Amino acid sequence: MEDVLGYHPHEFNIQFMNGILHPDDRSWFLAFGDSVLDFFSKLSIEKLMNYKVRYDIRFRKLNGDFVRILYQGLLLEHDENGRFLRTLSVLTDITFLKQEGTPALSFIGMNGEPSYHNVALNNIYIESKEELTRREKEVLKLLIDGKLSKEISYILNISKQTVDTHRKNMLHKKNLNNSGELIGKAIRYGWI
Repeated sequence: MEDVLGYHPHEFNIQFMNGILHPDDRSWFLAFGDSVLDFFSKLSIEKLMNYKVRYDIRFRKLNGDFVRILYQGLLLEHDENGRFLRTLSVLTDITFLKQEGTPALSFIGMNGEPSYHNVALNNIYIESKEELTRREKEVLKLLIDGKLSKEISYILNISKQTVDTHRKNMLHKKNLNNSGELIGKAIRYGWI
């Protein structure tokens, strides 16, 4: 914790960790927790220690920069009911390997067990505070298709000024500088 993020280990707990998570990764982190609990609850007690959990998530360092951390966790001990008693966790800065993209969760099988990479999540924690409106998504889809504001206004039967207002609103909501960034991130992150 101290070498990678700059924090003293005694400061680190779940509440502290939630406070330094990248705001865009909070919903992923919560969904990972649900998926891990669900995955292990479906295993027999004999198989609990045959899986390693692996995911990446962004944390804010003490200096304010965000880094992507690879978490790897392995169950070392459980009680007779399968409740976790002790785990070994390793955190590695992988910012140089993965600078963009969404976090990913994998379950790595050991002792002949199958592995599950990039597990699909039912992410019920997606925050809606900066969602695009239906009309903004229509404008964005047409921008991605290479249409100009004048063409979009004709297709959607709205004024060019209204199209430009939707574009400005999307840039503001997503904290972006230009339409090129908007289109690139919309494609990369699946905003439409």
